[in-house]
Amino acid sequence: MSDEFVIANFKHVADGLQTGQFSVGERQPAASLDDLDPIYRALLDRPITITLAVIGPDGRPGLTPMWFDYEGDKILVNTASHRAKCNWIRKNPQLTMLIVNPDNPYHWVSIKCTVVNEISEDGPDGAWVTKQLDRIWTKYTGNEPPYGLRDPEIDEKRVLFECKIDRIATFGKP
Repeated sequence: MSDEFVIANFKHVADGLQTGQFSVGERQPAASLDDLDPIYRALLDRPITITLAVIGPDGRPGLTPMWFDYEGDKILVNTASHRAKCNWIRKNPQLTMLIVNPDNPYHWVSIKCTVVNEISEDGPDGAWVTKQLDRIWTKYTGNEPPYGLRDPEIDEKRVLFECKIDRIATFGKP
């Protein structure tokens, strides 16, 4: 399994009308997120709520707004183990996420990825799941850990899905 992926840069209208606008302008091979143009890479580091798409039991995409995180070239999806989305991911580990610039909806990054590892918070590497959850809690809320939205009615446990990037599409300018 190769760790390389393709970045498809769509043509856009930020510079005005052009032939073939909204089609893929160029494709470039990439070995790492370091190959992503900085105007798109910056979106990954901002506390932007993304839209995650997973395939549900009826074969249609289930869309969820959620927090985004990555480490190195792995996309990290952290969810509560009791949520339906968790089982949907296990049944079809191919995910798509859309990161839209809240300042300009015509500037976005779409990432298609595949789960390569699942880590349970109550398993041997569970401390990493909690640490990553605390990290995104701080990124998105500005509050110090611990994560403050655990369901008080249950003994909520989290699952962290580590994903390899399959393909990225980009569009627009900030």
